[in-house]
Amino acid sequence: MAIDFNKLRVLIIEDTLPMAKLMSSVLTSLGATDITLQPNGETGFEAFCRTNPDIVIADWEMSPMNGIALTRLIRTDTRSPNRMVPIILVTGYSALIRVAEARDSGVTEFLVKPFSASDISKRIAHVINKPRDFIDTADYFGPDRRRRTLPNFKGPFRRADDQANLRGKDSEYNLGWG
Repeated sequence: MAIDFNKLRVLIIEDTLPMAKLMSSVLTSLGATDITLQPNGETGFEAFCRTNPDIVIADWEMSPMNGIALTRLIRTDTRSPNRMVPIILVTGYSALIRVAEARDSGVTEFLVKPFSASDISKRIAHVINKPRDFIDTADYFGPDRRRRTLPNFKGPFRRADDQANLRGKDSEYNLGWG
């Protein structure tokens, strides 16, 4: 489904002004008209609470508050007007450990620099057209971190430690672990 960028309220939180202007220009070229720029996570969170945007695009490396801390604040703070807002984290680092840290903080999508207008457009279209369910546990609130569906899977459990909870019980969900 095509996205009408004209209807989106986008908050860009980026401490490097040329990069913020580049992202804003890309979104403007795609049709976005309601774009707010902020230089760091602290002022970004204040703007988020004030404007309640449809999408947040934030840089990872900022001071005094980085994109990971900002994401956690948006997901957990009682002042947050929309804990389930899609958050696209932008970074120059694509190491798997960084991707996992972003995912585990509640980031919706990950965008690696350098990127193209098409890359931004695809990420935005993805978070709008294919929203993920949100998970709320004692130590995590954010989009479901499991992206794969297993077509042959027949039970409710997918983790190895789930089977440990069933040991000693007769279960139709015996997955054959341990």
